[in-house]
Amino acid sequence: MIVREYEKDEVTVHKVPLMLMGGIVAISILLTAAVQLGFFERSAVPEVARAEAGVQATRMRTLRFFDEPDGTVRVEDGASAEVLGRFGPGEGGFIRASVRSLVHQRRIRGEGPRVPFELTEWDTGGMTLNDPVTGKSVEVSSFGPDNRAIFAGMLPSGEAR
Repeated sequence: MIVREYEKDEVTVHKVPLMLMGGIVAISILLTAAVQLGFFERSAVPEVARAEAGVQATRMRTLRFFDEPDGTVRVEDGASAEVLGRFGPGEGGFIRASVRSLVHQRRIRGEGPRVPFELTEWDTGGMTLNDPVTGKSVEVSSFGPDNRAIFAGMLPSGEAR
């Protein structure tokens, strides 16, 4: 029987994987710097891309979101206070996450719930939940047809108002 003895705390690492990982880090830093310095274009900003393409709103509604004591999220029309939906605990996860991110931005700026959010459907089929207070928005359509359908059910029937 052959027994190999190792020194205590001996650790060997191959150089090739370390060099590859270092290369990935270096490339990431270089690409980030190239974008910051203007060598590459940044990702498209949805508002700018829609304006350049002449995209028009087809339906729009203002929305208010409320947390009820039992954990339910209540969604109301921003103008009429008509209840458009209720999402109990364990339901409406996408709505909770989307609105929570926008509300967080308001809290950072010391703003409250006075101004309602705006939900807009575009003639290209896209849908945006916008916060006019902070200028932040969530492109709802980017999260799949099921999540888009939840928000689409909150829009009024017919053309834009």
